[in-house]
Amino acid sequence: MTPAAAMQDFVQLWVYLSATPLFGLTATLGAYLIALAVSARLGHPTWANPVLWTVLALAALLLASGTPYPSYFSGAQFIHFLLGPAVVALGWPLWQRRAQLRRRWLALLLAALAGGAAASASAVAIGWALGLPAEVLASLAPKSVTAPVAMGIAEQLGGIPALAAVLAVLTGLVGAISGKALFTVMRIRRTEVRGFALGTASHGIGAARALQVHADAGAYAGLALGLQVVLASLLLPLLPLLASWLP
Repeated sequence: MTPAAAMQDFVQLWVYLSATPLFGLTATLGAYLIALAVSARLGHPTWANPVLWTVLALAALLLASGTPYPSYFSGAQFIHFLLGPAVVALGWPLWQRRAQLRRRWLALLLAALAGGAAASASAVAIGWALGLPAEVLASLAPKSVTAPVAMGIAEQLGGIPALAAVLAVLTGLVGAISGKALFTVMRIRRTEVRGFALGTASHGIGAARALQVHADAGAYAGLALGLQVVLASLLLPLLPLLASWLP
């Protein structure tokens, strides 16, 4: 096949995909698989996080092609649907370690409460000090909860669901990229502690990174992710009620 014929076939394929929901699905899977292969080839360094580079590649592709986000998401929503089963699948490593969890349940619960409170309070306090409006502060509060849940919590608090989702993704990426360096500086070596911290602060993206490093880290990250979802869903919506009681 001549280069001209190959280019013509590529253009025809692009026109076909861009006109159908397959575009979003194909672009997302292709970008992620390439980013994952490059990350594996480099030994999974923190800066080569596949999620980060997939997001950047897709953003560049949508801008360059002029594709509106709703058109892209009409195909990518199938992957979005699979997020639920993927989170549920994290329960299997926890079942394998159920004896450890029975012994440590109180310490883990207290750690989840402290970590979630610190993540939410610090973000809101910094935003308040910078003079951010109330709806942005409400969107910051659930930043360490996985994006779909963060959107629902932000809406209950009077925030902006779309902004809450963006902040949650950014929080996950920052945690997954910087976690190893922070743990090294703080001399935190136990894999379970590292995983639990990543899951607490960086939800699903942090848990995915923990799974790449060690099975125990991934299991505890998944547990922390689940605890944050439950605790944040129950406690954060109470903040407006508590604020109304203050003088």
